[in-house]
Amino acid sequence: MSSLAILFLRLIRQLLTMVSKVAIIYYSMYGHVGQLARAIKKGVESVGLKGDLYQIPETLPKDVLEKMHAPGQDPNVPLATMETLEQYEAFLFGMPTRYGNQSAQVRAFWDRTGQLWVKGSLHQKLAGVFFSTASMGGGQEMTAANFISTLAHHGMVYVPLGYFNTFSQFTGLTEVRGGSAWGSGTLAGGDGSRQPSKLELEVAEIQGKTFAELAKRVQSKPEDK
Repeated sequence: MSSLAILFLRLIRQLLTMVSKVAIIYYSMYGHVGQLARAIKKGVESVGLKGDLYQIPETLPKDVLEKMHAPGQDPNVPLATMETLEQYEAFLFGMPTRYGNQSAQVRAFWDRTGQLWVKGSLHQKLAGVFFSTASMGGGQEMTAANFISTLAHHGMVYVPLGYFNTFSQFTGLTEVRGGSAWGSGTLAGGDGSRQPSKLELEVAEIQGKTFAELAKRVQSKPEDK
């Protein structure tokens, strides 16, 4: 096979494995994280990639959710599966925090990924994170830091939001807001009554755009180079 033919085949393989879509996988008990996810989707799609929403399956019984006055999951958003993780090269994971860690639903989802870990199915795939807490200092950054351990064991590449595209939003002190360099976020209040603010949704959209811009530069898997 000629050198020109080899180069052509490599180019075809690269085009077939280009990141063209981002999976936005989240768990949202009261809808706060879901609102951030939709803003992130808008940001992803602003640069030409497709943003696909998925929900992490619920683990609590229906009667318990009713007692907690949880509205239930969005029937228009499909549930994420292990196959979902295999089908994408880039992810943004959304979660409420529980004492500085992921909620049980998110943890249960990742505890099912053993076979993917064995096969290295998620190795070198991109991942970012966004979150919701009841209050300031409620553990958003700690949740992201703890989640990185899971990403590291799978060999995934954590992509922080940073300050480059959010400097004015993060350094302004005119209003209370969630989110940080680790990822976008919202503050729900102790009773969950506070909804994501215009500023928080703006930051979430910026995160989607920033993440997608990086994902577009990832042309192929290592074995295709």
